[in-house]
Amino acid sequence: MLAVALVALVVFLAASDAGGRDDDADLVAAAARGDLESVRQLIGRGVDVDSRDAQGRTAVTAAVYADDLELVQALIEAGADVDIQDEMRANALLATGETGNVEILRAVLRASPDLTRTNRFGGTALIPAAHRGHVEVVRELVGTAMNVDHVNDPGWTALLEAVILGDGGPAHREIVRILVDAGADTGIADTDGVTPLEHACRSGYAEMIQILSQPDATG
Repeated sequence: MLAVALVALVVFLAASDAGGRDDDADLVAAAARGDLESVRQLIGRGVDVDSRDAQGRTAVTAAVYADDLELVQALIEAGADVDIQDEMRANALLATGETGNVEILRAVLRASPDLTRTNRFGGTALIPAAHRGHVEVVRELVGTAMNVDHVNDPGWTALLEAVILGDGGPAHREIVRILVDAGADTGIADTDGVTPLEHACRSGYAEMIQILSQPDATG
């Protein structure tokens, strides 16, 4: 009888653990599809707001990628840790550098995130924002304590990415201007020793050349 009872207990505990894992995944999945009601119900049932799915992603990071401001705010109000990074090293703040939603960024910043966290390329949120042409996100981030001259693993700063990976259009020109005005060091070169100004010259980006050639640009 004791052996039977022990087996039953093991089965019960295993089922309970599996149920908990399912709830964790359900919370992140609900956030990913922008289902605020399901998220609230799961948290109300006691599911940890910082639960992770199989890829290590939390609900708040999933909500940022879902571009859902209300859901992001609700999760932060419920105590979500915006610094937790998934297997791809993404978290709520770093995700905003990709998505470009400045209102969501502001909500995340109010949660006092670690501004030094880096993504899978070794870059802060500022670098992908500069690359992707997210003007308002760049403007918001340079107003924080984030290092405007952080160099990622490929050896590029936000300024280099704006010039090299940008299209030379209005958004990237404005980002170059914002970064320079924020004190970005225009003399930091890539791993081949090519500066942002030299890259702009090679690409024929006349307005970027003008901005990067200003006497008061740091070099």
